Amino acid sequence: MIEAILIFLALAVLFGLLLGYASIRFKVEGNPEAEQIDKILPQTQCGQCGYPGCKPYAEAVANREADINQCIPGGNEVMIKISEITGLEPKAMDEAAAEPKEKEVAFINEDLCIGCVLCIKECPVDAILGATKMMHTVIEKECTGCELCVPVCPVDCIDMIPPKVTPNDWKWPEPNFLNEDDR
Repeated sequence: MIEAILIFLALAVLFGLLLGYASIRFKVEGNPEAEQIDKILPQTQCGQCGYPGCKPYAEAVANREADINQCIPGGNEVMIKISEITGLEPKAMDEAAAEPKEKEVAFINEDLCIGCVLCIKECPVDAILGATKMMHTVIEKECTGCELCVPVCPVDCIDMIPPKVTPNDWKWPEPNFLNEDDR
């Protein structure tokens, strides 16, 4: 019995030493340029750039497999920072991406929801709650407004709406000064 314990102990120490050596010897360094790009991306994981998340997009840009102007939520500001990191020339954003858009979040009409869970599978940030054959709802604070859930809904019960204004995020309206001719 003691011999078996000693054998297993010796094997555990041997395998531990081998794994420690292998972790040092075969260490894989990440691409530092991809890490820098990933840090400046908005981390919405929306997929609007054509990649499943911000990290894969950053790696594609660092490997020169993707354009620097594909991050729609980041807009021109992020594109310019990416161009500075990569040394590539800034490119104009698509017209749809270049115009600033008011933030919207998904809203599920719970009376129409059939509980198919297609929207839950599509949501990259897990902002939709629900279960099969049960109604679903959106966690408004978690929703990034990527609109990926809208086209997959078979009953069109998902709408994109501006988030509710609360006392914590209310802002003064822009002043609307009338022209002298309008007075």
